[in-house]
Amino acid sequence: MAKSSPEEAAIAPEVLAKYETVIGLEVHVQLLTKSKIFCGCSTQFGDPPNTNVCPVCLGLPGTLPILNKRVVELAMRAALALNCTVHEHSRFARKNYFYPDLPKGYQISQYELPLATDGWIEIDHGGAKKRIGVTRLHLEEDAAKNVHEGFSQSATKAYVDYNRCGTPLSEIVSEPDMRAPEEAYAYLTTLRQIMLYTGISDCNMEEGSLRCDANVSVRRRGAKEFGTKVEVKNLNSFRYLQKALEYEVERHIGVLESGSRIFQETRLWNQDESCTVSMRSKEKAHDYRYFPEPDLLPVHVSPAWRDDVLRTLPELPEAKRARFMAADGLTPYDAGVLTGTPALADFFEAVRKAGVPAKSAANWIQTELLRRLNDSGKEIEATPVSPAALAELLKLIESSQITGSTGKKVFATMFETGRSANEIVAAEGLAQINDTSALEQAAREVIEKNPDNVAKFKSGNEGVFKFFVGQVMRATRGQANPQAVSDILRKLLS
Repeated sequence: MAKSSPEEAAIAPEVLAKYETVIGLEVHVQLLTKSKIFCGCSTQFGDPPNTNVCPVCLGLPGTLPILNKRVVELAMRAALALNCTVHEHSRFARKNYFYPDLPKGYQISQYELPLATDGWIEIDHGGAKKRIGVTRLHLEEDAAKNVHEGFSQSATKAYVDYNRCGTPLSEIVSEPDMRAPEEAYAYLTTLRQIMLYTGISDCNMEEGSLRCDANVSVRRRGAKEFGTKVEVKNLNSFRYLQKALEYEVERHIGVLESGSRIFQETRLWNQDESCTVSMRSKEKAHDYRYFPEPDLLPVHVSPAWRDDVLRTLPELPEAKRARFMAADGLTPYDAGVLTGTPALADFFEAVRKAGVPAKSAANWIQTELLRRLNDSGKEIEATPVSPAALAELLKLIESSQITGSTGKKVFATMFETGRSANEIVAAEGLAQINDTSALEQAAREVIEKNPDNVAKFKSGNEGVFKFFVGQVMRATRGQANPQAVSDILRKLLS
């Protein structure tokens, strides 16, 4: 594979401004079924190689595929969530090519008659909304997985794991509506979020259940015709997608500015060297010799079936964000964070339903819970603090039984031990001090020890008052009622 040429140095902003970027994405989403698309083999990830196989997915002679109905239902859910038209009639086709990971010598996919077409999703980029078209959503079977061992030509060994072969995929092809790598990032993020909310896939990029290829080209601003596109593969993270596209845009412009031309090709993203490398030329369209799959009947989706699936659609992310802002008074930022995944949104709603004010719940989830989950490498599903446990803690703070600073200490112990807030507060004597005589005694001691600051305060230095409050809170281990401390100090200092 050839690396990119040296002319791909950084391009001056004024040169970049002369060109417009055009990006379209092809996203493969593995559908969350227990069995494969045309046989009963398990789709379980991580099982020993070549254990989830049968004559059908191994492509042995004389075998016949049988379509998994659940695959069609999940794909319909995805299509409807993407505002696509689900067609009553669609058809599978054979896509013919030869490669070690394709045991039949062809892939069963959909070509001329896909399941759904003409959809769209709305992305938020830079505070502005933009609609990105979805050309089509079609079904196909996945190929097997090639595993390479060694690096030199003489030492390299290639293995094929057929466990993945035949797992159901939904390919979602966008219109070339994106004009910047950041828009492509926002599109893929939004698409993944919708797929998670509909429950059609776990969208785990590390396990390959969400994969993305990008088509990118540039053209002079104002030009109507597209430039020569290049396909970039091996984009297995959102960050890699954006970096690869940024690199390709500058490479294209650099080539054109040097007087050369772009060649249509497929390239791979090399993360180690932060560049793309050429994989194969695509100057001539590959002839896959598509023809209707003779072993499968056309797919018929009745209006009644489609409507049944439509009724199962949950509240989607955009609608949930709008509700959190309208009903709970959250800011767009808070609503965006809390609807990041269905599990996180469910956690927030469970805390709210326990009687905790929305803003308090949102703040604690975003600052304390998510920070500690991130530090410990855990997802929200694995949190040791349940919604009910967090609600119990926040009610102690709201009712002034403990202070906010004490609450943070209690939460840290809850996260580490799984113990309840009430148990920790009782065991460690952390209840808020509201006894005015005890607080006044602590305040008098602080005042007596700091005559210089007393003089500053009486001469009009209001800022030093915070010092006194802080010292009293420190003396009471943060358990004093802050408002009571403030009132007592002002009385004594005046």
